[in-house]
Amino acid sequence: MCGIVGYVGHRKVVPILLEGLKRLEYRGYDSAGLVYVSGDKLAKHRARGKLINLEEMLDEVRDSASHIGLGHTRWATHGPPTEANAHPHSDCTGRLVVVHNGIIENYHVLREKLKANGHVFTSETDTEVLAHLIEEHLKDDLVTAVRQALKKVEGSYAIGVLWAGQPDTLVAARNQSPLVLGVQEGGSLLASDIPALLPYTNQVVFLEDQELAVLKEGSWQVLRLSNGKPVKKEVQTIDWNASMAEKAGFKHFMLKEIFEQPQAILSTFRGRLDPETGKVELPEIGLGLAELKNIKRISLVACGTSWHAALVAKYWLEKWVGIPVEVDIASEFRYRRLLLDETVMVIPISQSGETADTLAGLRLAKKMGARVISICNVVGSTITRESHGTIYTHAGPEIGVASTKAFTCQLTAFYLLTLYLGQIHGTIKPKERKAMVKALVELPAIMEEELPRLQQESAAIAAAFADSRDFLYLGRGSCFPIALEGALKLKEISYIHAEGYAAGELKHGPIALIDRDMPVLALAPKDGVYEKVVSNVEEVKARNGRIIMVGSKGDRTIQRMAEHFILLPKIHEELNPILYVLPLQFLSYEIASLRGCDVDQPRNLAKSVTVE
Repeated sequence: MCGIVGYVGHRKVVPILLEGLKRLEYRGYDSAGLVYVSGDKLAKHRARGKLINLEEMLDEVRDSASHIGLGHTRWATHGPPTEANAHPHSDCTGRLVVVHNGIIENYHVLREKLKANGHVFTSETDTEVLAHLIEEHLKDDLVTAVRQALKKVEGSYAIGVLWAGQPDTLVAARNQSPLVLGVQEGGSLLASDIPALLPYTNQVVFLEDQELAVLKEGSWQVLRLSNGKPVKKEVQTIDWNASMAEKAGFKHFMLKEIFEQPQAILSTFRGRLDPETGKVELPEIGLGLAELKNIKRISLVACGTSWHAALVAKYWLEKWVGIPVEVDIASEFRYRRLLLDETVMVIPISQSGETADTLAGLRLAKKMGARVISICNVVGSTITRESHGTIYTHAGPEIGVASTKAFTCQLTAFYLLTLYLGQIHGTIKPKERKAMVKALVELPAIMEEELPRLQQESAAIAAAFADSRDFLYLGRGSCFPIALEGALKLKEISYIHAEGYAAGELKHGPIALIDRDMPVLALAPKDGVYEKVVSNVEEVKARNGRIIMVGSKGDRTIQRMAEHFILLPKIHEELNPILYVLPLQFLSYEIASLRGCDVDQPRNLAKSVTVE
């Protein structure tokens, strides 16, 4: 989950590395470091904590004339977040350095062998073994040494390597961790993720597993790790721009991304549906009509917020398509006996397209013969490349660790998929499908109008509950996963313990927690389970729970029952999950802000989980 960046070209390298690290800090912020060529030596700088600590160290060397270097921002796996464990890591000579994202699974064995050969280790990390291992094989060619060293490595890695003996060359390699090259005239870049490249180029090359790249000022080349033979790669154009990854006047990326949701949802469905006829087209799905009609079961595989999107999708798909749907947490998916074949559609969901557990589940499902259609935000990411087809969400870059617009765009993609499969199977009547399409088309404008009010009302509620120790979120039907999502957002960024429950489960245990200090947020749209939710909230009220309710405009029952309430416009019932998550996002944001928490970079978390 760490972030790496590298540059070789005609420009000064230190500002480029720092800018790249700023755009990758969401991947890890336990420590940061960079290295560049200085004369016939390497100049290495590392600092514990956030990137600002490293920046302060570099005030005197920002104008260094060096044109080649590597940077790293760390999310700790092996060893605590100390300066000694910060990257880059050196070999015994100090003339070779490595930055690394991933986990070296056999590092203990390698470390002991290297120590027996006389190598001296200065950190507790798994990464340092890579530097010493390359040193073992290094004679006069860095590429050969890296290839030989990586043959002994088990695990995941995206690495950048710099050697003072070849001061014009960067070597990079990947296996099960993301790595992308940036191509521009007179220079080459490498990074863990696209936002680090955007200030300089939108021309990118995605490395595949077991590929190695050689970067020089005016050239780049990709080789196979196994035999060193060249690999022909396609340069792709990314339609994001650098401003899309800036805060644009907002205090935090998360707040900006909450407000971007109407446009992101519009981008996700634009060109995929016809409001006049209600017809939906998903040409990128990658499966023919005969294959789709042969699907007897759907398996959704995801982690965290994406898992919550999958839970909502289960309600939609089973109701409107009539196909059984299973929802698996990706980290558990592979560890049960799977019953998969060509009649099962497996749908991995991932914002980044690099989530390690989700990717592993995809590979197993595909190996067993299942048809794999991914839902993803990042074009060209590993999950999209290994799926039979992809429904892209077009949310743009999401920098805040707590996912907001990626979640609502995933829901939008699932809504489109539901309509599309219902269209193919004839399970949604044309008139109903047209109404559902119309409701989706109208939704962004409704959200755009409501967002400022929702922030204001959420901020007022946040002021009353910012000191709470615990929170309960309740929902039923398709709003139950939204209760889970609301609780996750609150615990992620405010560090308040929060749990989401199906409201009907309250009396099966959680009701024992209710007292005058327990805030309970209930989602109560006027839908098929409204009366049941109200009944559950009455149970909370009878036990002096502090009640917050989110419901439909004009609902006087909610206004009577709740200490605080937020009322939302009535829309098509199936789209309630997308609308009802908005005040929950705002509430978590406002509470975290009041508590002085780091909203965009909550402790111990990283944006893209690329280790299992």
